[in-house]
Amino acid sequence: MNVLILTPDRVGSTLLQRLITIYMAGHEYDKPVINLHELTNGLTFCYNSTYGKEILNKSPNIGRNKWGYHQSLNEIIDLLESADHYKTSRLALYHLVNRQDLVADQLNFYNYLNKNFFIISARRENLFEHGISWAIAGHSKTLNVYQHVEKLNAFYDIYKNGITVDQAVLWNYLSRYKDYLKWVDNHFEVNSYFNYEKDLKNIENYILNLDIFPNKEKKTWNDIFKIEWNDWNKCHKLAGDLSNTEDLESIAYNPGDRTVTAKNLLVVNKLSNSLSLPNKNYLNKHSKKYVSAFKGIQELVKAGTLPTGVPIKLQTLAEKRKIIKNFDQCVETYNLWVEENNLGQKYTNDELKLISNDEVKDWYNDVPKNLLLE
Repeated sequence: MNVLILTPDRVGSTLLQRLITIYMAGHEYDKPVINLHELTNGLTFCYNSTYGKEILNKSPNIGRNKWGYHQSLNEIIDLLESADHYKTSRLALYHLVNRQDLVADQLNFYNYLNKNFFIISARRENLFEHGISWAIAGHSKTLNVYQHVEKLNAFYDIYKNGITVDQAVLWNYLSRYKDYLKWVDNHFEVNSYFNYEKDLKNIENYILNLDIFPNKEKKTWNDIFKIEWNDWNKCHKLAGDLSNTEDLESIAYNPGDRTVTAKNLLVVNKLSNSLSLPNKNYLNKHSKKYVSAFKGIQELVKAGTLPTGVPIKLQTLAEKRKIIKNFDQCVETYNLWVEENNLGQKYTNDELKLISNDEVKDWYNDVPKNLLLE
């Protein structure tokens, strides 16, 4: 079974494709399951000793095989067709826009995907948060992080100094989401819709109920890794959480040093030690099984099953509010966009506060005072 996730990004699509691959790898298929990530920016065949044959995966960042748009859509079809294994992957509209392929080639590509993949369209209800998530990504130059030092490196300055969102940029990100919806509706035969707000809370149930598994008996995250998914994912965020200390300078991190050094790992350790006692106890309770599962996922990366590990939750809405200096202006711009485009739901500041408070209660046993909004 091949699985394709359509995405505008900032809708949980990377998390979804990694998890789908991990769950599929835990079941008995007649062929390996390999996560290719984005289809249109570089794929290559290489011999894989784990599977004893050539597999298709992401190109290494060396020589002429750097990730990029050097392959035509017809060449990508030929590569997909030649791969003797199942593929999980994603397709982002902005890559197709950047590539500027001929319309005929695009239509041929979409036709092939419709015939050969189980297609999921990832979406959001809260388009305000979608827009500001893209705005933060624009400042951090980071879409996802997979290790806690990576998060520290990408967001230390942003948490410390905050950002100001250009309102024209926010408007553009919102309009790109509207374009995404039209693109999906016009070109794809969707098998399932992933709703970020509804399905992320029960993502294991969402995945295991997809019609992609070889038999009726389904293995849960706990069956595979001996820890519940929600416990593992909460630990994944808490272990390097940047929102627990008001004084980031106190952790003595050098923002000019972006490498994964032993010194920076100690800084991450300081972050986990800054947790309140209930959160620290929770992390300590699950740490052994969390680390064991983390290592198991890294083995899948080494085996070529995954291109990276599982992404870490970047920011809750409450954290985004603290980061964005002109948050209220962003709300006003968003509501105006909704009114002009007849898409999305308008929000008041009070409504966004309620959403923020409900979310942080899901992530923390003891919510940091600086994240609860009154």
